[in-house]
Amino acid sequence: MVLLERAVEVAQRLEGKAGPGTIDWSVIDRWPAHPGLVNTFASNIEKTLAEYPEERRSKAVLLFSAHSLPMTVVNRGDPYPAEVAATVYAVMQRLKFSNPYRLCWQSQVGPQPWLGPQTQTSVEEYISKGQKDLVLIPIAFTSDHIETLFELDKEVIGESGHADTVKRVESLNGNPMFIEALADLAKSHLDSGIACSYQMGLRCPGCKNERCAESKKFFVGVQDSLAV
Repeated sequence: MVLLERAVEVAQRLEGKAGPGTIDWSVIDRWPAHPGLVNTFASNIEKTLAEYPEERRSKAVLLFSAHSLPMTVVNRGDPYPAEVAATVYAVMQRLKFSNPYRLCWQSQVGPQPWLGPQTQTSVEEYISKGQKDLVLIPIAFTSDHIETLFELDKEVIGESGHADTVKRVESLNGNPMFIEALADLAKSHLDSGIACSYQMGLRCPGCKNERCAESKKFFVGVQDSLAV
């Protein structure tokens, strides 16, 4: 939401200079089950699974890892966990549920409760149970950065003591299949004539943040301007 608020601030400043109504805004705000996105994730997972001996391949546990949220954000009704779960389920459908899987969460900071289970804890607990073939999938990230290259590769896998059996799926990065998906997403969005989804104008049930409220008003205005 912080990124959306900043985007709205930029939009408002630009309109302040250009004049109200002089810029047509269009927002691609959610695409958790886009076929191209799903196929790219699934293809990368299949490549990593192929690194395991055939007799162990289908028993490797797929651990989808996404950036966690404070429970205060989850409890006020943020749709992020459900949309991440939608991506996970779509990917598993594409894989025909070939492996057992779980969704876990990473990058918790501070003492307050966060959405769990945490990725590192999940890896440690599975290993303690004797499950050492684990495939980490950074499901809510589109490119490599500190949370994949350091947190997953160095902290989670590197400290697991089983870097030979705990593997990470390659991030989407510049995968041609993913780039094609982005192009298709942009074209489909423009062809639809829909400025942004109605979801963008809806506040969370427990939202008390006035900055968030202002950003939601902006997106409702984007929807209304197109309708007119």
